[in-house]
Amino acid sequence: MKHKYLVIIFVFIVSMGCSLAQVAATQVTETPTSVAITDTIPPPLSKPELGTAENPLILALAPSSNSQAQVDAAKVIAAQLKQRTGYEIVVVTSDSYSALVDAFEKGNAHITLLDPLSYELGYQKGLFKAGFAIIKNGKALYGSQFIASRKGGFRSYFDTTTQTNTADASTALAQFANKKPCWSDETSPSGYVIPFGILNKNQIQTQPAAFVQGHTTVIRSIYAGGICDFGATYIDARKFPSLEDQYPDLMEQVIVIWHVPEIIPYSVLVFSTNMPQSMHVLFTNSIPAILQTDEGKAAFRSAYAIETLLPVTDADFSEFHEYIDETHLNLSILIR
Repeated sequence: MKHKYLVIIFVFIVSMGCSLAQVAATQVTETPTSVAITDTIPPPLSKPELGTAENPLILALAPSSNSQAQVDAAKVIAAQLKQRTGYEIVVVTSDSYSALVDAFEKGNAHITLLDPLSYELGYQKGLFKAGFAIIKNGKALYGSQFIASRKGGFRSYFDTTTQTNTADASTALAQFANKKPCWSDETSPSGYVIPFGILNKNQIQTQPAAFVQGHTTVIRSIYAGGICDFGATYIDARKFPSLEDQYPDLMEQVIVIWHVPEIIPYSVLVFSTNMPQSMHVLFTNSIPAILQTDEGKAAFRSAYAIETLLPVTDADFSEFHEYIDETHLNLSILIR
């Protein structure tokens, strides 16, 4: 009887051993199969080539250029660019310059016309390259002027006969140390940003400024006295018709202390850095050709108020970049 129980126990152990072995074998053979599943995931789809119908180039209008006539004119420009380059181009509008810069950052804009500070913001971020400067009054750049009241005892370092400065900025502007400036507004390149940058560059510390909202208001404030000691405007805001009529002795009482060189662009036509260099060159060559046609010239005039363009690079605005850097202003906050 004892032998019978031993046989039963032995058979049970052998049968259990076979079952465990089968389970272990099953686990080993399933492991490689589960790992191999990852090899079957397809790679992400690549974005269609820029300039194709699936991924067209985007010609953006400035916020002030959103009328239907301006949109239609931009579409004429887009059609002529497509004819000359072969690339698909669509036209979009924007609500603000900040939104326009943001569109470049997201890859939703490739060509547009920008004001100086919006151009600078995108330049600092590496979003686009300057292609053309807009010509106004025969010039692509303009300057600024520091002004003060003759009664304030300030010395002028500007020769009105030769229209040239007679000293460098550090010498001429040192007299403004601890004095109170009147600036036009926080987004004015000539009435605040560049003059402020020049003062900082030359380590001239002033009292807190008064932002009086307008170049003519700066001049009125200097003339009236008691508001600020000096200010800055475009050249020469003193000759604004209403000012000359109101203050016959204005030109003698409000004097130019120093001229900021012509370093500020009126507007800049830019190309996204997402565009390949060969594409950039092709468009740079095509736009002047379009401006040579009657239809193209009318379209640029209507869409962007452009009459004449000057080919430029970012290096052509090196002093402009330098003085804005000296301000340490947050352009993202200033631009609207």
